[in-house]
Amino acid sequence: MTDTSTKAPPLYPKSHLLAASGIAALLSLALLVFPSSEVEAKKTHLSLDMEAPSPSEQLTQEQDAPDAVEATQEATPSPFAQIDNSADEPEDTATVEPESKDAKIAKAEPATAPVKDANHREVVVSKGDTLSTLFAKVGLPAAIVHEVLASDKQAKQFSQLKNGQILQFELSPDGQLKQLHSKLSELESISLTKTAKGYAFNQEISKPNVRTAYVHGVISNSLSFSAQKAGLSHSMTMDMAKIFGYDIDFAQDIHKGDEFDVIYEQKVVNGKTVGTGNILSARFTNRGKSYTAVRYTNKQGATNYYTADGNSMRKAFIRTPVDYARISSLFSMGRKHPILNKIRAHKGVDYAAPRGTPIKATGDGKVLLAGRRGGYGNTVIIQHGETYRTLYGHMQGFAKGIQTGSNVRQGQVIGYIGTTGLSTGPHLHYEFQVNGVHVDPLGQKLPMADPIAKSEKQRFMQQSQPLMARMDQEKATMLASSKR
Repeated sequence: MTDTSTKAPPLYPKSHLLAASGIAALLSLALLVFPSSEVEAKKTHLSLDMEAPSPSEQLTQEQDAPDAVEATQEATPSPFAQIDNSADEPEDTATVEPESKDAKIAKAEPATAPVKDANHREVVVSKGDTLSTLFAKVGLPAAIVHEVLASDKQAKQFSQLKNGQILQFELSPDGQLKQLHSKLSELESISLTKTAKGYAFNQEISKPNVRTAYVHGVISNSLSFSAQKAGLSHSMTMDMAKIFGYDIDFAQDIHKGDEFDVIYEQKVVNGKTVGTGNILSARFTNRGKSYTAVRYTNKQGATNYYTADGNSMRKAFIRTPVDYARISSLFSMGRKHPILNKIRAHKGVDYAAPRGTPIKATGDGKVLLAGRRGGYGNTVIIQHGETYRTLYGHMQGFAKGIQTGSNVRQGQVIGYIGTTGLSTGPHLHYEFQVNGVHVDPLGQKLPMADPIAKSEKQRFMQQSQPLMARMDQEKATMLASSKR
């Protein structure tokens, strides 16, 4: 019986077998000489795996990988993508030349002095600058600085530099200084011009136009804050306090809701406000009571402030000897002394303020004492005529020229807040005597100065009435507009 589980392979003609063997040999040779891209990729991958990078090299490769891939994609675009740059290409193209070495240096190191033209340079003063450093920025040697400063005594103003100040240099074609110019303010400029004898100094001061302006303010916090908010400068706020200082104690009497109106001079150059002048008229309402002031210069040239009806604002004494101080202790005949710890009359008023705050004489007079006096420490005593005397104690020191026997004017600085003598902190102890008797400086009715002379009354009223009317009109207009 024949076994049929294993079949014999079919028999092919010999010629067919020889042809198949030849084709197989050719294919094997082709694979050896021209490996497929897949095989090549596998070989490359194997090579990278075999040469493993260090951790730092691996981090670098990971950071650079996106750039490398992007570069490869740009250099070898896909053969399946149709490339057409015509739609992205602008109509007008420009060739960007590579930067030269000099251009790169110029970009890294910008010129220190902006150049408008070859012979004009400008430099701006910054912190740490000197005249020598500024001259060096425009290529001028230090010797020129000495020549400039020695040319004129006023030329030293150029060495008093401020941040932001601009110096303008005019140079000759050979790089020599022809002119130096600087604007000190909107009103003042200075210059030095080269001459045959050296450098000539010149100062130009523009005369501003003066117009009047009006402000209104309401006390919400402090006088200085509310005045600044209304548009008054610090100096004008001080002037206002000085004008009304005879009637209002700005250290104690100011309350929320108090109001002020001011008409003042405004200095203008080319339509720009560059400063302020005098207060022409003002009104201050304190606790519902209004005080008015009008500036008036009489025929003799003396200028003072008067009430709207011609009475003098000025009194023989100002109410407080220290501006914006805090009253720390009132006049009392039975106060417990903070150091002696016993009942002792406090025959004056204490004004607490920072050490070094100026102290003013409250009236004209003669200095009876400028020196040390027991528990008062450094003390000034002033006699005002035959009736009045004032004392200022615990001073840090005395102002220049204040000594026993000297004469002082009302408002003149006579010393500075300190804590000498029996004192627990920096303050001024101020006493007021009438015919040798101590009185409360805050409650004492002060004598008035002379009113407008009868011969000047009509002229004064011609100035006063329009100013008062304008304040009323300006305030009414402002209140009406605020209600809209």
